[in-house]
Amino acid sequence: MSHLVPSNKIYMSSSLIEGAGRGVFACVDIFCGEIIEECPVVDLSQDDFSSLKETLLVNYYFLWGETYDQVSVALGFGSLYNHSYSPNAQYIKRFDKQLIEFVALRDIKKNDEILVNYNGNPDDTSKLWMKDIRT
Repeated sequence: MSHLVPSNKIYMSSSLIEGAGRGVFACVDIFCGEIIEECPVVDLSQDDFSSLKETLLVNYYFLWGETYDQVSVALGFGSLYNHSYSPNAQYIKRFDKQLIEFVALRDIKKNDEILVNYNGNPDDTSKLWMKDIRT
């Protein structure tokens, strides 16, 4: 395993999206294609996932594994990025490294909120499982 250090490119603050709570923002200009953050993940057992479904954390997990039959929680700010159908970043699951990379899809200015499409594919406009997403 290589060394993984926290990103110095981002900070957490109140989201600009109504009702979204916290969000992740750029503390420096970030350029298209640049890795924003690498987040290690914690794999959950089926028992843990069943318990998770009864908590607020049910909105903070990622489907995981080559066949998406597992779930994981991202550490760092990985589970705090908000959704947009017009994202400025995307997440890439690195199963072999047990981490999720967040990568800029276009240039992101300092203090802009960093948004990803929760569907995984930045162009996927399928309806989400969450009913209070507005962007």
